[in-house]
Amino acid sequence: MGLVTGLLTLPFAPVRGTAWVIDQVVTAAERQAYDPQPVRERLAALVAEREAGHIDEEEFDRREDELLDLLEWYEYRQRQLGPAER
Repeated sequence: MGLVTGLLTLPFAPVRGTAWVIDQVVTAAERQAYDPQPVRERLAALVAEREAGHIDEEEFDRREDELLDLLEWYEYRQRQLGPAER
């Protein structure tokens, strides 16, 4: 950015700064929202429930499929974010 351009766009500096902050907040929220670790923990808890006899095989299979689909989506979304945004 040249000197003249910098001077002419100086009144817009607060807008650019606000946009940057909003972008950072959105990126952090996406990172947290699509974190696959809680889904992995839910899968481990589901296995423990089945082994303890709290749920039957049919219920386990249904819930496991749901969690695996969710995990696949979260991991896909994390790849979409890219390494710079994680």
